[in-house]
Amino acid sequence: MEILCKNEIYGSISGRAHTMADTSTIPAAPKKTVSPRHGVLEDLIAIAVKHAGDQYLELATKLAGALIDATDGDTRAIQQRLRAGNMLRNRHFAFLHLATECLEKVLRHEIAELAPAVNAKLGGGLPMALVPFEEMDTRVALGGVSKPFESLYSDALQTLNVRLAFLLDRDILRVSQNPFRPEVFLMALQRAWLAFDPEPESAPLLQPLIKPGMFIELGPMFEALNLALQSKGVLPGSVDGYRGRKADAAPGAAGERARDSQAALAQQLRQFFASSDVAGSAAGELVDDIAGGLLHGAGGIDLRIPDLPPSALYADSGRVQGAAPGLQSRRVGDEQALRRSATGVRRPLFAHLAQLQATTRAGVAGAGGADGEPAPGDAAATPANVFYLPNIKQSLPQGSLTRADESTIDLLTAIFDTVFRDQNISQEIRDLIRFLQIPVLKAALADKNFFFQEEHPARRMIDLLSRMGWEQRKGPEDPLFKAMQRSVDRVGRDVDQELSVFAHAVNDLEASIQDEERAAAAAIAEPIAAALKQEKMAESAKLAKNVVALRIGTGEVIAVVEAFLEKRWVSVLTVAYSVEDGKPGAVNNATRAMDELIWSVRPKLNADDRKLLIAKLPGMLATLNQWLDVIKWQDAERLQFFAELAECHASIVRAPLDLSPERQLEISVQVAKQAAERRLELQAKADAADKAEADARASRPELVAAEQQAAVEVEGLRRGMWLAFAQPDGGWRKVKLAWISPLRTLYIFSTAARQEAFSMSGEHLARQLRERTAQVARNDGVVSHALSEALARGASDGAAAAARPPSGFGFG
Repeated sequence: MEILCKNEIYGSISGRAHTMADTSTIPAAPKKTVSPRHGVLEDLIAIAVKHAGDQYLELATKLAGALIDATDGDTRAIQQRLRAGNMLRNRHFAFLHLATECLEKVLRHEIAELAPAVNAKLGGGLPMALVPFEEMDTRVALGGVSKPFESLYSDALQTLNVRLAFLLDRDILRVSQNPFRPEVFLMALQRAWLAFDPEPESAPLLQPLIKPGMFIELGPMFEALNLALQSKGVLPGSVDGYRGRKADAAPGAAGERARDSQAALAQQLRQFFASSDVAGSAAGELVDDIAGGLLHGAGGIDLRIPDLPPSALYADSGRVQGAAPGLQSRRVGDEQALRRSATGVRRPLFAHLAQLQATTRAGVAGAGGADGEPAPGDAAATPANVFYLPNIKQSLPQGSLTRADESTIDLLTAIFDTVFRDQNISQEIRDLIRFLQIPVLKAALADKNFFFQEEHPARRMIDLLSRMGWEQRKGPEDPLFKAMQRSVDRVGRDVDQELSVFAHAVNDLEASIQDEERAAAAAIAEPIAAALKQEKMAESAKLAKNVVALRIGTGEVIAVVEAFLEKRWVSVLTVAYSVEDGKPGAVNNATRAMDELIWSVRPKLNADDRKLLIAKLPGMLATLNQWLDVIKWQDAERLQFFAELAECHASIVRAPLDLSPERQLEISVQVAKQAAERRLELQAKADAADKAEADARASRPELVAAEQQAAVEVEGLRRGMWLAFAQPDGGWRKVKLAWISPLRTLYIFSTAARQEAFSMSGEHLARQLRERTAQVARNDGVVSHALSEALARGASDGAAAAARPPSGFGFG
């Protein structure tokens, strides 16, 4: 057998092998990393090798003692164990060297196997080869030995699976793919043993001895690996991790509805801007209606820049490293050309806005102390520095605004008004957003794409700040609140480059949000692992029921076996499907046992079939009992079932030995007829159930429509959305959707303060949405919401005015 420890072909992550005679005293040489992910993987390898290396000497001593003390077997076997045990006891440092070296190489190999691109490249250039039987036997044996360890450390392994999946950009990582699973450590130990003692007779000596308590302790290592990933920020919930994930997509009807809504809003805006320059046009009246409603309505609005704390606009504005990508570089690169075309004929307008922006900042800064920071309570003390966006038209020189400019100002007023009125956004965040009035106005005047593209930097800034305003910040010292302050300050300081400064500010803010999400996800890593396990069990149960139903549907299964399969073997198959990844062949074994059981109770028409039944019975019964022990079915019903099964088998074996061909044909026809009748009976029962359900739904079309609507709402949910759930006291509890399972059957929510988390099934969530005990609090950006409301309000006001009866003189 080729020994992996002596191979050096492992790909990029597996290409560095190190000699570690004593991992507890000799530090590993520093490794050059090519990416942050690569660096994290190198750290994980070092942690695993150190934890194992610190225990290998003690393990060698235990194994040597067990080999020497064993007395079972013939004389030759005892002598072989004595020789191997003495060699291990006398050369344990050499074994330590081989074991640590093999472990590092096997870990690198396992990690390299997780890279699809590397595997495809290697696979395309190498000839296919069969795996030697000895290697296959070793893998199967190691798989069996590793099962007790996987059960012992199942919780830690599941948590590690979740975190490694996020590190490696995978939807899910199974135990059989985890490079730090117990089987890998057993494999490394076996290969080190083969290199240490190349005698063929010594190869199988260690495996029978390995068991919990007779191996290195893996628990502390798994804990250290999880803590290392947590400290590196590799956690579920990161921005980069969730954007492209299947669970967060809005497919099907929900996606179509969102696209239709966006297209309708875009069409309204195109018509609005296309005709807003025409006096007396519908769009022109709409502009007037929006402006009039905002300026003179009963509620009125107040968009004054508030009195912020001293650090509100003058926090450290150094850029956060690792910012997420903002708008496409083409947009920022073309900013100068865009500004020239947009502002060429409106230089007085932009000059006046720049002067207002600079005056506002200078006035606020001037109210501060010696360091230029505003003193508490002084920011709003100077009336000249109070800015009202709705009054901008009156404050500008006559003729400096076109009709389109006026419509832009009025739509922006509606957007800021929506933000200011939203009590779900904390007051501190609303105060910050008010400082964006002039910069956003300048950006929107220069580029009307602000209203059409959700990823426009200025629009993205408002949406991000509003969304984070739903979070319960801890106060002015909160890191994310400081990041928001820096972003707003950065935008306010640059009066000339609106688009580029917004793009950079958004990048910084998204990077800070990503860090915040990673920190918050630490609390739900374990609930995610539990939810994944729960979803896997549910899917396994569904598969198990289908497999059993297919067998029963043939009508060829006798009553006692049919009841057994439905009540007990579905549970067996559920377990088999759930562990198939870690125990390949479990499903095949359980399915084969079921098929043999069904075959065993069918009539045997000749002596050869009866002999085959007698030969198969011991193995079949043993397999059945092993699986029933797994599901812990130990009551009297089990004894009763096997008694009835034994009676059935006895009647088959005691049947006349010689049957004439005519009798055999008669029995075959009778069996086929009974099977057909049973099939018809089962089909009729299924059809009746389907018809009853269809009739019930047809009698309540409103219920069907509500269910379909709820299903669309659930389908459209994405991580980060806010939902509200009705409470017994009549209030509503707002929670954030923190995680969605890969199959979208389980949802994990967290409170605004992230003090607790709870999970809910997709069916339960759909039922609550249907019954209106749950509702989506916000499923689009604040800008889209405000634009839709403003255009709808203006259109309804215009329609009401058109419907008023003319005066008696014939004038409208």
